[in-house]
Order: sequence, then C-alpha cells, then structure tokens
Amino acid sequence: MAKTSRTGPRADGDRQPESIGANAPDLPAPPWRRRRAGPVRPPLSRDSIVAAALTVLDAGGLEAVSMRRVADELHTGPASLYVHVSGKEELLELVLDHVLGEVRIPTPDPARWQEQLKDVVLDFRRVLASHNDLGRAALAAIPSGPNALRISEGLLAVMRGGGVPEQASAWVLDVLQLYISADVFEAALYLSRAGEGENPMAMAQAYLGEVIAALPPERFPTLVALMPHMIGGDREARIEFGLDIFIRGLAGIPRP
Repeated sequence: MAKTSRTGPRADGDRQPESIGANAPDLPAPPWRRRRAGPVRPPLSRDSIVAAALTVLDAGGLEAVSMRRVADELHTGPASLYVHVSGKEELLELVLDHVLGEVRIPTPDPARWQEQLKDVVLDFRRVLASHNDLGRAALAAIPSGPNALRISEGLLAVMRGGGVPEQASAWVLDVLQLYISADVFEAALYLSRAGEGENPMAMAQAYLGEVIAALPPERFPTLVALMPHMIGGDREARIEFGLDIFIRGLAGIPRP
C-alpha cells in the first residue's frame, strides 16, 4: 500500500503549531547560566581607551604602552581599539592632550605677567612629571589637541598682555616646552636607574661629584673649584633658576 504524502496541504483536522512571536513571556535564565555570565562591560570608547592607556603608562612607562597591552587592560582584543584610534602614535597624542587638561591657565594680568608665565610653566612640568616618562611623548608633539592649544593660547595671551614682542613670544613658547619636556624625561630616566627609595637627583649628583673628585686639578682647575656648585641644589631649584633667566631675558627685549 502506498504511503500517503504529507507534503501537500494539511488536513482540516491538523493543528497548526503556535508561532513564538513578540508576545512570548520574558523568562529568567537558569541560575547556572547566570552564575557563568561575567560582569557587563561598558561600551568601548575613545575616552575609555585613553584612560586605559594612561593606566598602563603610569605603571610601566611609554615602552609598556602598546595596542595589545591597552586592549588587555580593557578585556578586549586589539582589533576593537582600531575602530577608535589609528594606532599607538595617535593614542599617545590623545593621552598627552588628556593629561594637559590638568594644567591651569590664568586670566592674563599685565602687572603679573612674569609670575603668571612662571606659574603656568611649572604647572605644565608638574602635570607631565606626575605621569612617568610622558615627557618623552611631549618632546616631538606639535600642539594640536584642544588642551595643548588651550595652553599655547593662554601662555601667548599672558606674554602679549605683558608687552613681550610677538616674535619673542612665539619662539619662547616652543623653547619652554622643550625645556620642561626634556627635564621631565631626564628625571624619569634617572628614576628608572635609582634603587628602591633612592633619590634620583641625589644619586646623579653624587656620581658627578665622584667624577669631578677623581679629576687631576692641574688639568681641570675650574671644574674642581666649582664642584660644590655643580652638585648643589635640587631639581626644582634648578628648573626655577632656568625659568627666571628665560623670563628676565623676555622682559629685557626692547618693545617695538
């Protein structure tokens, strides 16, 4: 006897299966699935990537920052970062500009322009120095981020308000950035060489003293005579000394 085909239309007595549609009840997941589920991560963004990169930099310095390491910090894969940043170079630029947002810019006061200029530059140094060797990234950075431009605008406005010639203001802006960035980078290098709990500046000065003390005085009379001054003063005192020279030089430039 031939089998009846079921490919044709259903008989009137067949029950139609109920479709699962939008009206299905929202039932809870079994407890064993809930236990396995991890915490919900916030969506990836440029800000969260910059924050993670800064965490990596503060802990291990610029050499530790890589797209893979930052992705690990965010519990994701490196490929997901490239949706928001083009690579490590852009990421470091973003980190630097983010940090520069901490620098305070005053309202220009022509009567206090020298003091204001010094305060902003020292604040710039404080911010860079508080983030490992970030000063190295600042050495070759063209100020194009919003916070870097804010600082440039503020410093130029302070100097312009004090009557500093425009050409001198423009050039000294670059010189001061190089001066501070190089100092912060050097300080980070000394810190990496110092022992646990050792003062990096004291370590460097002590070694310089040993070098000068070993020199024959008849060949290096001036170095030997000035050794106490060569190894004296902490880093902050030396930086302020250099800034004072810069600022006094600016004040002495004839106004057009």
